Amino acid sequence: MALLDITVIPLDGTGSGFSSFVAGLQELLAGGGCSYRLHDMGTTVAGPVSELFAIAARLHEQAFDTGARRVYTVMKIDDRRDRQVSLGDKTASVQAKIADP
Repeated sequence: MALLDITVIPLDGTGSGFSSFVAGLQELLAGGGCSYRLHDMGTTVAGPVSELFAIAARLHEQAFDTGARRVYTVMKIDDRRDRQVSLGDKTASVQAKIADP
């Protein structure tokens, strides 16, 4: 299991508010099989790394499908093979250290 953090930014041509664009991406993710979480600067998706690359491509192409002529996509993948990870594990680890120094 891996984690993908992705931000897709249409630079021109979508004609609607950015939050409407992001809502469309979230709907696309809801139709897939991976868990995901929207945050203030992007979306984190959990799943097999091969599926994450495919999801990234679909999200990127969605911007063009909505009328963008240029798209800027930033993605990071954390692919751990030594143990199972899921959404929220990293945040929970940090919170535990803050609560119990």
